[in-house]
Amino acid sequence: MAHPDLTSPLLPTSAPRPQHSAITIDDTPQTPKNTKTHPQNHNHHHGPHNNTQTAAASHPSPYEFLGGRPFSAPTPSTVDPFKNDTEKIDGVYELLKIVICLPIAAVRLLIFGVALGIGYLATKLALEGWKDKQNPMPAWRCRLMWVTRVCARCILFSFGYHWIRRKGKPAPRDIAPIVVSNHVSYIEPIFYFYELFPTMVASESHDSLPFVGTIIRAMQVIYVNRFSPSSRKHAVNEIKRKAACDRFPRVLLFPEGTTTNGKFLISFQLGAFIPGFAIQPVVVRYPHMHFDQSWGNISLGRLMFRMFTQFHNFMEVEYLPVVFPLENQKEIPTRFAKRTRQVLARALNVAQTSHSFGDIMLLTKASELQQENPSNYLVEMAQVESLFHINSLEAVNFLDKFLSMKPDSRYFHISVVV
Repeated sequence: MAHPDLTSPLLPTSAPRPQHSAITIDDTPQTPKNTKTHPQNHNHHHGPHNNTQTAAASHPSPYEFLGGRPFSAPTPSTVDPFKNDTEKIDGVYELLKIVICLPIAAVRLLIFGVALGIGYLATKLALEGWKDKQNPMPAWRCRLMWVTRVCARCILFSFGYHWIRRKGKPAPRDIAPIVVSNHVSYIEPIFYFYELFPTMVASESHDSLPFVGTIIRAMQVIYVNRFSPSSRKHAVNEIKRKAACDRFPRVLLFPEGTTTNGKFLISFQLGAFIPGFAIQPVVVRYPHMHFDQSWGNISLGRLMFRMFTQFHNFMEVEYLPVVFPLENQKEIPTRFAKRTRQVLARALNVAQTSHSFGDIMLLTKASELQQENPSNYLVEMAQVESLFHINSLEAVNFLDKFLSMKPDSRYFHISVVV
C-alpha cells in the first residue's frame, strides 16, 4: 500500500464525474491488498457483477492507514412497540425459577379455573331473563355481579398479582364519565372489571370467546368492527349515549386499539374524544427485571405459563387528573386526543409513535410469510393512512404483492420519510 498523501483531497476534482454513482459496501473485515482504480461510467464493458466488485474494491476506507476498519452498513433499526423482550426463556435464573414454581403454577391454574367457573355461573345468573339491555343493568343484577368481580381479583392473584400498587383515585362518574388507559396486556381489562365494572368498548370478536364473552356481556360492552365505518359510527353514538346517562357505569376505552410493550404510546383512535366529555386518563405499568409481561409477539398460552411460573408480578395503576375539553374554543377531537395522549406519555415517560393496529396486520403478514425480521415491515400505519390515504387492508395487500417477488431482506428497509 502506498504512503498516503494527507494534503491531497480524497476525491480528486479533476476526475470526470460519472452520470450514475454507485457505492457498494463490503461488510467483510478484510481489505484487499492490491486494488486498481478503474473509472466507473455508464458504458463500462463489464457485466453487472463485475461492476459491483470493482466499485467495492475501488472505494476502501480512507482511514486504513490509521487502523480504521472498512465502512460497513448499519443494520436496520426499526422501532417495534409490539416486541416482547423476554419472548424466550433465557438464563439459568429463569429456568430454575420455572422449575421451582411448577408446583405453585399447578395450584394457580386450579385457582384460575375455579374462579373463572364461579364467575361464569354468577354472570349467567345475573343475565338470566334480562331482556332490556339498552337500559342500565338493574341494581340487584349488579349486586350479583360482585361475585364475578371478586372472582376477577382471584384470577389476578392466580397470575401472580398478589398486590397492586395504586396511585390517585378514580374521579367521580359525574365529572369524568369516560376513562382511557394504555393497553399492555390482557391483565388491564380484568383489573378494570374488578375495580370499576365499566362499560367497555371492545372488538366484536370478543363476544364469541368461551366464558369471557358471557362475562363481558354483563358489562354492556359496546362492540365495534374496526374495519366498518358504520360500526365505528354506531360505537361513537353508543359511547355518547351511555356517557351522558348517570345510570350507566363509566365508559372505558383503550384508545391505542391494541396491546403494546408499554415502551411507546402508539396512535389513538378518536372514539373516546368525539363525544366531547371530560376524560380521566389512567396509566398501567408493569415493573420487571426478568420477565416482560406485555402481550406482544408472544402467544397467549406462553404468556400465561410465564405468569404462572413467576414468584410475583408487579403492577402499578395511576389515576391521572381529569382532562377537560376546551369549552372556550370548540376543540376538535384530534386536538383533544393529542392533549390526552401527551398526558399519558408524560406520566409513562415514553415516546409517542404513529403505529396502529394496521402495523400489527403487517407484522402478522410478514410472520406468516416467514420473513427473517418482521419488524422491518412496520411503517407507522396511522401516518401512512393520513398522508397517502392507504388503509390497513390495502397496505397488507401491497406487502403481499411485494413479498411475492421474493426480495432479499438484507438489502432493503421499509420506512416512511416525511
